Amino acid sequence: MEIRKLDSPAPNRGWRVLIVVSEFNSLVTERLLSGCLEALQDSAFPPESVDIVRVPGAMEIPSTLSLLLPGSDYDSAIAFGCVIRGETGHYDAVVQGVTSGIMNQSQLHGIAVVFGILTVDSLQQAMDRIGGKEGHKGREAGETALRMAQISLRFSGRKRA
Repeated sequence: MEIRKLDSPAPNRGWRVLIVVSEFNSLVTERLLSGCLEALQDSAFPPESVDIVRVPGAMEIPSTLSLLLPGSDYDSAIAFGCVIRGETGHYDAVVQGVTSGIMNQSQLHGIAVVFGILTVDSLQQAMDRIGGKEGHKGREAGETALRMAQISLRFSGRKRA
């Protein structure tokens, strides 16, 4: 099977994107969200086609996806959170739980969930990833969600206007 480069997204296709954002470490997660929305806007993606749900922390993202993805008309989803390493083993448990939970929901419901969870050792590392020297992971997530929506619609048999 040959896979060709996919077309650029067009606002009249009726695509839908879900974004789940952790409120914990909101200094970082709100900037991830802003960068993502800018990327979607730059691609002429209509704001009314984006649903944003805020949850208390990263651990609540997988269960929120499990509530919102089944039977939905979302073409892709994005999960934003920021887990900063502390002095306890809590970091490892959160990262593992969130990572496997998001992957599970994506596979279970057949909807790509872009992993926008920053797992860093310090706030500075997070800041470097939201417009600093490491680029902007929020923008990258928005661009990835559009590409995954294209792939999903092309190969899943679902149709959009």
